[in-house]
Amino acid sequence: MSAPVVVVGGGVVGLCTAYYLAAEGLAVEVVERRALGSGASRGNAGWVCLSHSTPVPAPGVVRYALRSLGRPDSPLYLRPLPDPAFVRWLWRFWRSSAPAAFRRGYMAIAELNRTTFDLFDGLREAGVETTLTRPGMVHAFLSAAEARHHLAVQRQMADGRYPMPDDVVTGDEARLLDPALSPEVRAAYLVEGEGVVDPEAFAHGLGEALAAAGVKVHENVEALGFRTSGDRVTALRTEQGEIPCEAVVITSGIRSSDLLSALGRPLPLQAGKGYSFSVDLDTPPRHTLYFGERRAVASPIGATTRIGGTMELSGNNNRLDWRRVVAVALASRHYLGRWFDDPDDLIGLIRDPWVGGRPFLPDGLPVIDRVPGYGNAFAATGHGMLGVTLGPVTGRMLTDYVRTGRRPEVLDPFRFGRPGW
Repeated sequence: MSAPVVVVGGGVVGLCTAYYLAAEGLAVEVVERRALGSGASRGNAGWVCLSHSTPVPAPGVVRYALRSLGRPDSPLYLRPLPDPAFVRWLWRFWRSSAPAAFRRGYMAIAELNRTTFDLFDGLREAGVETTLTRPGMVHAFLSAAEARHHLAVQRQMADGRYPMPDDVVTGDEARLLDPALSPEVRAAYLVEGEGVVDPEAFAHGLGEALAAAGVKVHENVEALGFRTSGDRVTALRTEQGEIPCEAVVITSGIRSSDLLSALGRPLPLQAGKGYSFSVDLDTPPRHTLYFGERRAVASPIGATTRIGGTMELSGNNNRLDWRRVVAVALASRHYLGRWFDDPDDLIGLIRDPWVGGRPFLPDGLPVIDRVPGYGNAFAATGHGMLGVTLGPVTGRMLTDYVRTGRRPEVLDPFRFGRPGW
């Protein structure tokens, strides 16, 4: 029996990759340092969307970040570190926020995203419990001018790839788009067909499908490095011994850089920390909600509402800053009404407060490529906030690459060593 393809990382991207590899008849094993789906995949808003699949470095974002210095309640919080690598990353991030670079990045993600919903349909038809529903996304604003500006930008970027409304709904009618919206919302618009999953349940469904396909899953096993021979990886070294492999795919989120360093190819990854929590609202939303001015979100997931937001650049750590949780809750109150009276009430109202380090490269695009110098080592990381949306298409395209040795054309913008690093 030949050695398996070993996928290192049990988040949505890694699980989707393992699923498609196994579906092609390859022997596959998954190695995850904790439980499947327990990392950045677990606490996100669960969006599967086209209209918000944009790179984070966008025109004006650096100026916005600089205004956040010293303000931990800001939606985008930058806490400078005395680390030359962090400074270099910020400089490259700034370079990538130029209009031309942003548009190239957006076009690359939009092209990769074309088959996203078809792939989710295929997973469901194959028996995977994706939990996907497509209620659409309401973009809510406190200002009609801000809503119209945001819609105009989105319409231009969509370029006919997905339906966008012609105009915004204003005044008292705006909050009629979703019963959860408060009277403070003065303008809104609906992007139909956008989806949401329960990310933890989706990861669980993928895990069950892998088990049914005979994929061996190693949970609570730390990957330490590799054994190599010439230009090939022959085994993954773990704290519990070596796992021989025919090929290896590194999908370990922010920790991917450490593993790639062992192959001489570190990545300039930084953690974009996000916060979320669950709450039972008297009037839960029917759609996914985007709160325009405050850059926070709400999603109907099961019987609860998950509220999330913020982008915190403060180094590669998972320290939970309660002030950031409070900031997200306060931001949501403008759009959802006064669902709590005092921040001290939050301790008893919210469940599952979560902080996660979403992996970002300075140009905001993931790496989905073969590791330079190795014929059988691949990496898929740096998906930022798009791991759930891009998980299936990343897994599908990477499987084709592993099988044939030829990079699919759609993956060219996501190669190693591209300009912008």
